Amino acid sequence: MATSYLTPGVYVEEVDRGTKPIEGVGTAVAAFLGVAEKGPVGKATMIANWTQYVDVFGGFIPGAYLAHAVFGYFNNGGGLCYVVRIGGEDTGGAAAPQPIAEISAKGAQGTATIRALPKPDVNADGLTIEVTAGDDDSFTISVKGFGGAEEKFEGLTLGKGAKNAFDVVNKQSTLVQLEEVKVAGLSLADRAPAPGTYPLALPSATTTAVVPVTPSQYQGDVTERSGIDGLEAVEEITMVLAPDIMAAYQAGVLDMDGVKAVQLAMIAHCERMGDRVAIIDTPPDLNAQQVKEWRMNTAGYDSKYAAMYYPWVTVADATPNAKSTTITLPPSGHIAGIWARNDNERGVHKAPANEVIRGVISLPINLTGAEQSVLNPNGVNCLRVFAGRGIRVWGARTLSSDPSWRYLNVRRLFNFVEKSIEGGTQWAVFEPNDSMLWAKMRRDIGAFLRVVWRSGALFGDTPEQAFFVKCDAENNPQETRDLGQLIVDIGIAPVKPAEFVIFRISQYAPEA
Repeated sequence: MATSYLTPGVYVEEVDRGTKPIEGVGTAVAAFLGVAEKGPVGKATMIANWTQYVDVFGGFIPGAYLAHAVFGYFNNGGGLCYVVRIGGEDTGGAAAPQPIAEISAKGAQGTATIRALPKPDVNADGLTIEVTAGDDDSFTISVKGFGGAEEKFEGLTLGKGAKNAFDVVNKQSTLVQLEEVKVAGLSLADRAPAPGTYPLALPSATTTAVVPVTPSQYQGDVTERSGIDGLEAVEEITMVLAPDIMAAYQAGVLDMDGVKAVQLAMIAHCERMGDRVAIIDTPPDLNAQQVKEWRMNTAGYDSKYAAMYYPWVTVADATPNAKSTTITLPPSGHIAGIWARNDNERGVHKAPANEVIRGVISLPINLTGAEQSVLNPNGVNCLRVFAGRGIRVWGARTLSSDPSWRYLNVRRLFNFVEKSIEGGTQWAVFEPNDSMLWAKMRRDIGAFLRVVWRSGALFGDTPEQAFFVKCDAENNPQETRDLGQLIVDIGIAPVKPAEFVIFRISQYAPEA
């Protein structure tokens, strides 16, 4: 109610009658789920760059694709993302345990006194350490490494001096480093390592083969803010991908039903949220016909909130002790980066296709136009090699059978518009539901859509051709207002991509 005026004078009041501009939301924030070297388990952690990812989750590890996918995301233009580590122990950001050999003491207590670890960038596969007893509590350590490398350190002791085992080995060895496990109450003689051969092989504990990942771990729980369901609490996310389900499939941890269960959970999450899209990877080592069979009959997904890409991509392998200079992995991480780059440079209305994939050396299969003609109509977006034009994304379709939602940019444009209007009109909740409110809604939403139209996202030569906003007594009758509802009908005409560019050329005979 207005202020009561009792004393004569001049009064100044502030009246809020201006527009409340609707700000466009972000469209390029990816959520990754997979296996990492270290870090929190199950919880979505915000990551802004590659350095931060390494600090929190570690680097590249054998048998897992998460780190490669995140690196490909940033390399292709991705910005902010969230990472959910699946499986393993929660190390709280501490480094994961390294493979070790514990050398037992000679004393009656039998406590380990020396812990040997491989030095960085050393292939520990088949490495052994042999301890031989010498005179006066001295001993010899012989190290045999990969490829015939061998080192021998004689006359070592655990006492102070030039022959101290830790000083000598750690300074001179190129294969291992030693750490002392101190035990109170043991004499120097009891602390001497027992003779024997101790294997120091790099175990498969860092691969997905022994990480017991299950579909339920990927699914997670919204109340515990874990897994896929836990992503409901993160409103910024617009893309969801899980490249390591294919690593688990290759390692035999997940069967095809398990792969489908996780991918269906991703799709269901995106459909439930209505503001994000799942990026689906295909299984490895499939040709075009096999991918079509898998997509149509095995997977059978039908969703306007999912997109599928094929084939995998071959990139440089920076994994320590890698036996090859390259690795072939699912393309979803690189694709997410391209979506982000496309949104930043052109806008979410531009189909994220005909874009070069950065960091990709080659493809395991170079598709022909005829092979893509089998896949593209079924919603499989292909990656193609073009002479002199590099490796490019050559498809921009969803997995929907509904022609209205065939194109990925249309789906993501609607996500952008819907989320922006939802966030920008929160002020209207509990306002008086009358003609003044209706006019404000038409004004503010119309102003926002006019900006969207000017960016080239809507089809039409005039705003009236590109969109409409209806909010009046016709769609807000008394019975609707009595229910506390305000109805605003909005229609937009999205631009569709020129997927097929057709030139009609004929002979021309000018008149005499």
